[in-house]
Amino acid sequence: MRSSGFRRACVALVACSFVLTACGSSGDAADGKTRVTVNCMPPKSAKVDRKFFEDDIAAFEKKNPDIDVVAHDAFPCQDPKTFDAKLAGGQMEDVFYTYFTDATHVVDVNQAADITSYVKDLKSYDTVQQQLRDIYTVDGKVYGVPRTGYSMGLIYNRKLFEKAGLDPDKPPATWDEVRAAAKRIAALGGGTVGYADYSAQNQGGWHFTAELYSQGGDVVSADGKKATVDTPEGKAVLQNLHDMRWTDNSMGSKQLLVINDVQQLMGSGKLGMYLSAPDNIPILVKEKGGNYTDLALAPMPGGKGTLIGGDGYMFNKKATPAQIKAGLKWLDFMFLTPGKGFLGDYARAKKNDAPVGLPEPRLFSGAADARDQQVKKANANVPVENYQAFLDGNQRLRMKIEPPQAQQIYSVLDSAVSAVLTKKDADIDTLLKDASGKIDSILARG
Repeated sequence: MRSSGFRRACVALVACSFVLTACGSSGDAADGKTRVTVNCMPPKSAKVDRKFFEDDIAAFEKKNPDIDVVAHDAFPCQDPKTFDAKLAGGQMEDVFYTYFTDATHVVDVNQAADITSYVKDLKSYDTVQQQLRDIYTVDGKVYGVPRTGYSMGLIYNRKLFEKAGLDPDKPPATWDEVRAAAKRIAALGGGTVGYADYSAQNQGGWHFTAELYSQGGDVVSADGKKATVDTPEGKAVLQNLHDMRWTDNSMGSKQLLVINDVQQLMGSGKLGMYLSAPDNIPILVKEKGGNYTDLALAPMPGGKGTLIGGDGYMFNKKATPAQIKAGLKWLDFMFLTPGKGFLGDYARAKKNDAPVGLPEPRLFSGAADARDQQVKKANANVPVENYQAFLDGNQRLRMKIEPPQAQQIYSVLDSAVSAVLTKKDADIDTLLKDASGKIDSILARG
């Protein structure tokens, strides 16, 4: 799944009607320039981000007068319902947006260009975190470039912690502590919910996966062939949710929630905790009525692992060598220069009242990361101290990407999560056994 901030859910694909702006264009413009089509341009409704994107393309073309960038916009950046059809129909742009979980699939269906011999010319490639680069490396060949990365953590309301007699500077570090804190927060009354979780639209399966990772478990085996959810770790996840819901009454009576429901609760000041990536925080403030001062972020409880995700760009298999080189230059300029570009120009973001100082995305490593963090800190306009626990705790966690066939697996796990949250007598052992068999079938089909 993607996290929910606009910058990771920008824009998808548009139908290609005209030869000059067709997806997978020939690359040779009438004026002798190399034309390259790209996607994930913010829609016109997102005025500030749209202007940033257009300004950056104009600056890039001025610096590279032999390249013509044709950007396509829509919303979201990628629609899972149409992605495969556009792949199969050859309608992808020359440089197209993908989630991390798409990389292997796009290669398997032979729709990605092998860019291994070209990335040596990408100045910033070696500065990107190795674990993120590996996502777009299949059988030793490079097929894409990461753009952002995120990891899951625990968002919590400092004000409610204080009201419940909890220390907001010492967030829960274990699931037992989460349960205890949720019970005390729910006891405040007035419709206050201690802990909320998703359980519909595949989002319950996504969070089950994150919670399983935090317990040290896995959804599938290392070879990707068998389900590994029917385990003590899997049972602990469902048992904990069941007990918070039915024994403690700390999760509220309304269930089958999705991300917007939970964000509304948190933004209104009625929710103590939920799992999320850092990019939820500005949404909670700007769209849901929250306050930066009240919102804090802790690492995933459990201390063993966290789910990571993100996005990047891959290249159409029909792209010419000139288009691949031009596309890599564009990615370098737009997204991969520390402290600059569409996502990294923190001074510009601050000037336009966009949040600066959130702990992620953390794309770079070494000196490049230090440079990026230095510029971010200098322009911070949010309470960075509220996220220090997340930054410190993440250093000790195992970072795990989503499982193969993620959306299909999440659909199966949704049923298990929704069952324990809506049925007091749900049989957890049977739920996990059934889920395991269905996931095995999904994996067998490939």
